Amino acid sequence: MGAVMLQGTGSDVGKSVLVAGLCRALVKRGLRVLPFKPQNMSNNAAVTSDGGEIGRAQALQAIACKVEPHTDMNPVLLKPQADRTSQLIVHGQVRGILGAGNFRQARGSLLGEVMASYDRLRRACDIVVVEGAGSPAEINLRAGDIANMGFAREAGVPVVLVGDIDRGGVIAAIVGTRTIIDPADAAMIEGFIINKFRGDPALFTDGYAQIESLSGWRGFGVVPWLNATARLPSEDAVVLERSRMRAGGSKLIACPILPRISNFDDLDPLKLESGVELRMVPPGRLIPAEAALIILPGSKATIADLAALRGEGWDIDILGHHRRGGLILGLCGGYQMLGKSIADPNGLEGPACVVNGLGLLDVETTLHAHKELRPVSGMAMGAPFEGYEMHMGQTSGPDTKRPFAMLSDGRRDGAANAAGTVFGSYVHGLLADARLRHALLSRMAVEAGGGVDYGVSIELALDEIAFALEEHLDIDALMVLAKAKRSTSGLAGFRT
Repeated sequence: MGAVMLQGTGSDVGKSVLVAGLCRALVKRGLRVLPFKPQNMSNNAAVTSDGGEIGRAQALQAIACKVEPHTDMNPVLLKPQADRTSQLIVHGQVRGILGAGNFRQARGSLLGEVMASYDRLRRACDIVVVEGAGSPAEINLRAGDIANMGFAREAGVPVVLVGDIDRGGVIAAIVGTRTIIDPADAAMIEGFIINKFRGDPALFTDGYAQIESLSGWRGFGVVPWLNATARLPSEDAVVLERSRMRAGGSKLIACPILPRISNFDDLDPLKLESGVELRMVPPGRLIPAEAALIILPGSKATIADLAALRGEGWDIDILGHHRRGGLILGLCGGYQMLGKSIADPNGLEGPACVVNGLGLLDVETTLHAHKELRPVSGMAMGAPFEGYEMHMGQTSGPDTKRPFAMLSDGRRDGAANAAGTVFGSYVHGLLADARLRHALLSRMAVEAGGGVDYGVSIELALDEIAFALEEHLDIDALMVLAKAKRSTSGLAGFRT
């Protein structure tokens, strides 16, 4: 039983994708592999087979390992919300709210629970591939750390540092990390990986050697820019700011980027459709009047995001779109915004209040502490789907008599207006099934695409990334580092 941990010189250097690709490469070698991230901070989450939630990246890494996501894969999840607070998720369940003042103390107390999850995973497989969070170079956050070196030293897991050459300064980033971190932390690092290289890697031969000389760490390889990454769900909303438009056909789908946008990977399957263009609308821009469909995404703080939406003037754009007969789809928090009102009697998102919604659906929402977390399936728009619920709130009203979907367990989901132009649903992942995606697009007079399910697209992308890592990384050396052992038995306790 072995383990290796990938940490980064900063956020968004590609750790999540490299862990996923490495997991798939090791699985293809016949190893039993499981992913692990001690602490994550993200509003993109997934429901697990054991009835909890974890970061979206760990759910993707579970797919790479060909196992079902489990809460042990991400025992601590922080979901930022309004007023500088985060919802604390431990072992998949809401534990409370953390503010800036008690964050460090609280996270340090969770190390025991992190180690319990890690130990369960370690006993169930040949190798655990661990992902750090942010960077160990953030030495101001070292006290009480459980995400990077705090975990690595407690678990005795060797670390490989990932540097992003595409953003520039990778030599300084890696050597600088070696310089500023605690010597005992630096001793945990066995080497580095250069990620996101464009062009001929031979041009970086001297730089690679200089990093090895100046840091004292060996290199495990130079990974090229991986185009397949664009076909994987992203966990960080920062990606939305850099990629505001995805090219497609003549019909435009617009989605505003809200401050606390969550589960925005719900929209990723639209990338498979050549007949549409998905445009993520950043703050300061109008929602295009030519949009055929506006999607209001999920939100970690619905009331705060609704206020932000109004502050941008997007409510005016949405109401104008509605008057012109345009289609509107609200998902989870976006569904709540479409109603007449949202009540927060217990102050879950801030001071107790009742706010007016956009009034496009005749429904009202009351927020409550219980969080619905469960996989679901059913029929919507005459097509089948599979997805999951992840929300805190109940929505009722006359328009729920026209449900968006009928779930397989007999429950109704969502609502629609009488004209059939405004829809709301609590189900995430609806558009992954090509049949439902095409049923929605047919309402926009868009011809159906190739019929590829999103899950198939993800599997192909993971295989492509794994092949590239086999070619460009010294995976044999990484396996020796992790002390992995080959086994042909099944995964104990984790369903494939």
